[in-house]
Amino acid sequence: MGIIDTHAHYLEEDFGEDLFPLIESLPSVGVEKLIAVGYDLRSSREEIALAHKYSHVFAAAGIHPENCYALPEDWLESLEEMLGDERICALGEIGFDYHYDNTDKAVQAEVFEKQLLLADKLDLPVIIHSRDACEDTMNMLKKHRPKGVLHCFSGSAETAAEVVRLGMYIGFTGVLTFKNAKKAVAACEAVPIDRLLLETDCPYMAPVPHRGKRCDSSMLQFTAARMAEIKGVSTEEMIDIAKQNAERLFRLNS
Repeated sequence: MGIIDTHAHYLEEDFGEDLFPLIESLPSVGVEKLIAVGYDLRSSREEIALAHKYSHVFAAAGIHPENCYALPEDWLESLEEMLGDERICALGEIGFDYHYDNTDKAVQAEVFEKQLLLADKLDLPVIIHSRDACEDTMNMLKKHRPKGVLHCFSGSAETAAEVVRLGMYIGFTGVLTFKNAKKAVAACEAVPIDRLLLETDCPYMAPVPHRGKRCDSSMLQFTAARMAEIKGVSTEEMIDIAKQNAERLFRLNS
């Protein structure tokens, strides 16, 4: 089928001794490529190492907003060095997360903005995380106009359309298959088909009929089928279009 999972976290504790056999098996079940996404310096290094181990795995490195509070002084230099690796295809995931009461918005903004500037310097797409921070996220994107994706999209159809007008892509997870996912479905309807990306965000948010289980890239076919239904195309066509979108944004064929 040629599915590309544009956002995966395979180094979480949810994956145990079956991790490497699972990753090795993915091409045989139609997962052609995946992007292993870091969220701090340690995980970014580990995702890059994973990408060097498997030819169908690419990596993204970045500082997630939840991990921006105790960074070493040379964090930006360390990140830039990692981003020079041949297996890197994006800077991420980065952004805003205001879900918790102890959020320091100023620190998050500083770390987010420095990474956007670095992505522009290195000509890399960004993978944006936004949770309970729609207004500030949109203001930052309007200011810097990065190329990239707003991943695991949870906003409105209006916000999705605005993201697309900025030239960015929208990624949807298994949430799209949930019975109560009216907001996600409306957002997907609003996004042109050439700006849609498929992602698991595994091990989280497994699609129906696997909801509640540990997610992995092999389950992406169910998200693709639901996205195809929303966009009025066949599952195979949706998978192929999303694949072309991912390859274009992340330059996976270059």
